[in-house]
Amino acid sequence: MKATPLRIPDIFLMEPRVFGDERGFFFESFNQSDFESAIGKPVYFVQSNHSRSARNVLRGLHYQIRQAQGKLVRVVAGEVFDVAVDIRRSSPTFGQWVGEILSAENKKQLWIPPGFAHGFVVLSDAAEFLYSVTDYWAPEHERYIVWNDATLNIDWPIAGTPILSEKDARGLRLSEAEVYE
Repeated sequence: MKATPLRIPDIFLMEPRVFGDERGFFFESFNQSDFESAIGKPVYFVQSNHSRSARNVLRGLHYQIRQAQGKLVRVVAGEVFDVAVDIRRSSPTFGQWVGEILSAENKKQLWIPPGFAHGFVVLSDAAEFLYSVTDYWAPEHERYIVWNDATLNIDWPIAGTPILSEKDARGLRLSEAEVYE
């Protein structure tokens, strides 16, 4: 697996070696030893999540202020634009974001360590999204930053207003949000 650090160096784009022929394809989607070697630290996943969303559904920007979750994410059907925002106040990249197209076709994955808000918007008719996370979901610690915070200036590749959940629509601006030190 090829691991490329992005503009925010703690975030990695993971690209598997895909073996394909007329029968289809095969690839190793996760290898603990290779993954840890690529990112330079041990990581243990405790929960896997699977979501399905329609075109223009935007989920995020989510994080847990306690029980912070690292996330290894990928798309198994469709295509999304996936975003991570650095919300570690002591980080030199605080308030900066990175975004990548993840799709069933390109098979890319994104590693987002604890300390980041995460979200995605669906670009295809529908998308199925997998998350492997390093800590358990804790709704009492869940927080939301509004997707269109002008200070973040995320360049979401959509026209018009996305489809949001009630909690995502009520997200706070980064300047108002509880963040990591």
